[in-house]
Formats: sequence, C-alpha cells, structure tokens
Amino acid sequence: MNMFLHELKAYRKSTLIWTVSLVAMVVLFLSMFPSFSKDAEEFKTLLEGFPAELRKAIGLSVDSIATLLGFFSYSFLYLKLAGAIQAMNLGTSILSKESREKTADFLLTKPVTRTQIVTSKLMAALVSLIFTNLVFIAATFVMASLVAGDEFNKEALFLIALSLFMIQLMFLALGILVSVIFPRIKSVISVSLGTVFGFFMLGMISSTTDDKALRYLTPFNYFDSAHITENLSYENSFLLTVVLFIIAAILASYYFYTKKDVHSV
Repeated sequence: MNMFLHELKAYRKSTLIWTVSLVAMVVLFLSMFPSFSKDAEEFKTLLEGFPAELRKAIGLSVDSIATLLGFFSYSFLYLKLAGAIQAMNLGTSILSKESREKTADFLLTKPVTRTQIVTSKLMAALVSLIFTNLVFIAATFVMASLVAGDEFNKEALFLIALSLFMIQLMFLALGILVSVIFPRIKSVISVSLGTVFGFFMLGMISSTTDDKALRYLTPFNYFDSAHITENLSYENSFLLTVVLFIIAAILASYYFYTKKDVHSV
C-alpha cells in the first residue's frame, strides 16, 4: 500500500498535466463546432475536393462531419494520439525508473516481492488513467451539451469517449512490457513518442486501404467511430483482441520482471 501511494504521489503532477491537456483539447475542438455547423455545406464542398485516401487517413467523413458525433469523431483522432502518449509514457517509465535512477537494488532489499512491486506500480498507473478518463468524459459531455444545436446520441458519444481508455490500457501494457524487456531506457519520452507515432502512422495507412487484417496491427483503428455510432457497440473481434493483448502483455511483464537479474549500483 505504501508503494502504491508513493507511485500515485510521484505521478500526480504528470497525471494532472495530461488530464488538463486532454480537457483543453476537447474544449478547443468542440468549441469550434457551432461555427463549423453554420457553414457545414461550404465545408462539405471543400472537403469533397480532398483525395478520398487523405480523408480516410485523417478520419474525415463528409456525410457526418456536420453532426456533433461526426465532428467529435474527427477530433477524437488527435485526442487518441495524446492519450496514447500519456499511457505509453506512464507504462514505460513506471518500472524502468528504478533502473535509471539506480534504486532497483535498494527497492528489492525491502520486504516486498517482485510481484508486489509490479502490482503496486500497475495499480497506481491504472488509477492515474482512470482519473484522467473520468475527467475527460465528464468534460466531453459538458462541452457537447453546450455546443450541440440538436439532440445527439449520448450513448454513442460515451462509447467513443470510453474507447480512449481502452487504447490507453493497451499502450500502458505495451509500455510496461517494453520497460521490463529493456530496463535501461535512457529516454522514456523518445521511446514513447516513437512507438505511438509509429502505430499512428500505421493506423493512417490502414485507414486508406480498408484492410481489416491490417487494422489488427494498430490500436488506433480498433474502435471505429462510424461503427459505434451506427451500432452502439464495439466490434467484438477487436474488443477481444484488446483484452487478450492486455492480459498477455501484463502476464509477460510479471514473468520477465520476476526472472531478470538486477545489477547493484
């Protein structure tokens, strides 16, 4: 419990910064919707001039962009990017920092098992992401209610916003696994940015090809906003992949962490 609370306190500032940043982004994007909806037809005409591949890559749907859910779905592409960076950075740093700061051998002399160390840090990271998403979803609904000219499907909006948490869990699990396999990471932010942007670019390529098999290679394309809006549900195959990946990555992290050698300072 002490370790859990210590990690929460250590990442408190970072969590608040990321939370405020995501809220600021959703406020900025949704505050533009009223002006955009007034000139929707002109914007549609402009967007139709863009190549179809480009529109798919950046998540632009001409048919739905004038609706609140369509506009939010387009904006959500960049919110996912920011959220993924937060989760990847958190996952990569929360275990590897002991090696970087040369405190791993000191920590392991305490009456705690390696399993307890991973569990405490994992729970602290999970609580941080839960806090971020609760505030983010609340801010999304407040802004949507303020700017929506007509009624909108609240369930669809909730499911789209909630998918950020699913994506973050995947990147958190991936980050923890990377930090266990490569404990001596010199720059966490460079690894996090490189990994997230790599998957982001792969997601853009996948969107242009409409290849469902390629979608499985990037978490950014697991939750299709158009499908969620139409069916009020996630795609079962991708949801199952999320669960299996998170379980496999976390179990592998526990295994490698309990087996690895820890070099003394």
